[in-house]
Amino acid sequence: MNRLAPSRAALERYFPILTWSKTYNKDTLTSDVVAAVIVTIMLIPQSLAYALLAGLPAEMGLYASILPLVAYAIFGTSRALAVGPVAVVSLMTAAAVGNLGLATPAEYAIAAGTLAFISGAILLAMGFLRLGFLANFLSHPVIAGFITASGVLIATSQLKHIFGIKAEGHNLIGMIGSLLSHLGETSILTLLIGVFSVGFLFWVRKGLKPMLLNNGVKPRLADILAKAGPVAAVVATTLVTVIFGLNNHGVAIVGDVPMGLPPLTLPSLNGEIWSQLFVSALLISIIGFVESVSVAKTLAAKKRQRIVPDQELIGLGASNVAAAVTGGYPVTGGFARSVVNYDAGAETPAAGAYTAIGILLAALVLTPLLYFLPKATLAATIIVAVLSLVDFSILSKAWGYSKVDFAAVAATILLTLGSGVEVGVSAGVLLSIGLHLYKTSRPHVAEVGLVPNTQHFRNIKRHKVETIPGVVSLRVDESLYFANASFLEDYVADRVVCDEPIKDVILQCSAVNELDLSALESLEALNHRLKDMKINLHLSEVKGPVMDRLQRSHFLYEMTGKVYLAQWDAWQAMKAIHGSEISEPSAPESVENPSVAAD
Repeated sequence: MNRLAPSRAALERYFPILTWSKTYNKDTLTSDVVAAVIVTIMLIPQSLAYALLAGLPAEMGLYASILPLVAYAIFGTSRALAVGPVAVVSLMTAAAVGNLGLATPAEYAIAAGTLAFISGAILLAMGFLRLGFLANFLSHPVIAGFITASGVLIATSQLKHIFGIKAEGHNLIGMIGSLLSHLGETSILTLLIGVFSVGFLFWVRKGLKPMLLNNGVKPRLADILAKAGPVAAVVATTLVTVIFGLNNHGVAIVGDVPMGLPPLTLPSLNGEIWSQLFVSALLISIIGFVESVSVAKTLAAKKRQRIVPDQELIGLGASNVAAAVTGGYPVTGGFARSVVNYDAGAETPAAGAYTAIGILLAALVLTPLLYFLPKATLAATIIVAVLSLVDFSILSKAWGYSKVDFAAVAATILLTLGSGVEVGVSAGVLLSIGLHLYKTSRPHVAEVGLVPNTQHFRNIKRHKVETIPGVVSLRVDESLYFANASFLEDYVADRVVCDEPIKDVILQCSAVNELDLSALESLEALNHRLKDMKINLHLSEVKGPVMDRLQRSHFLYEMTGKVYLAQWDAWQAMKAIHGSEISEPSAPESVENPSVAAD
């Protein structure tokens, strides 16, 4: 029995369905089915709209919302995340596949499926290698800036369908210029449908549910009816188009949508296409994973649940592979539908599988009814959905908190709007990594002294503390590695060159969790430099793992000073060496808020 335990644990790690299915019961089933009904109602028009946004046939949106949801239900760890086509990934798909210069819609569809397959393979590889931690290197403000700019691009790209004109462009300037040049070709009927749909959907989002509740409708039913708003817009505009034959008067419609099961498809075997799509697939994988994990963590925290980022990579990877082999395109966890799924009462990932059944029934039965659906209605659905992603307040927040973060966010937004989504997301990734390297390359180093009548040491610029003449105590507030090792060496060297004769330097290492070879070499150089100046170098509060590494080197044997267990021990030793003379506590140079014990 014990020999079987590890294999069972391994299976549950890679197949979370084996964990939550143990407690699945009738009440859970009811909650999941109700949530699935609500999400299905919301997802049908969204799937069609996002496929058109990606430049693909509308049915591919439905196909991408069936088997991927089942795959995530098996492999995913979030109880509420709803996987499927989303606006940002659809826009990135359009940009990636559009750059290939393909001749036919069939080639375009195959390329989109190949993009999903490559993205799925990347996510699976990252999951099996347990690289989920890489998401931590992406600055969330930068990603928020990218999503805001993408929302503006997406909404602008759909205005051509609202006006019923042709327009092109991959950046904001190009889109607006193209729209203005074709504005004289506006179809008044199309514009009326588009404006009505946008206005109606905004009202549904904000005003329908309160109105229903005020009229005595039960909350659950009111919620379902509010989420069905896009469906109502689809039905109403389709009926108007059929009755008045608006498709014969310049109103663009969806047209034929094949009815039936999703087709089994294979990705392209053309190596050149793979090489051209790889970078785009990598970016889609990163952005999709970061946003999915962010949403999943937020929703899981509300119910004191947890997700496993490495397993989420596998879940999303399996979903994308499933999309690739069933006629779909790249998918990820959607913010809006995940929140709806959570609010509707989803208890397990099975809700996603039930949603897939609802979408499958729609593909089998409802697609002929979509023939006369105006594209302006789907454009309105996208515009209303993505405008909720637009949040320029991130600029003011970043400006007030950190000018460096503001510069990174502003650059991401401007590059996305000015150069297109792929340049923007690439810039976002590079800026996030660059921001991390910049901040850690200049670690905070505080000169500390003893708080009177305590054994605590605090920044001499912020607190009234005692110091020992001839002794410099520096607290290093960052792990030491190749990017910041020279900074510390130069900082210490500059500090000891002063009018007061310095005899000892203590590096308090309480915040140093890591010390790589470059940092070790820098400490060795610093030790020799101080030795030539007849200054002793000491360390205090060195953590165990860091000490283990230092003991494997010659540094401790060559160091001119000692290693002290605590900063207090170092202080006592320095008092014994330099005598009992202690400088009187002086007022700190700057205390921004005396009521806050900042350090």
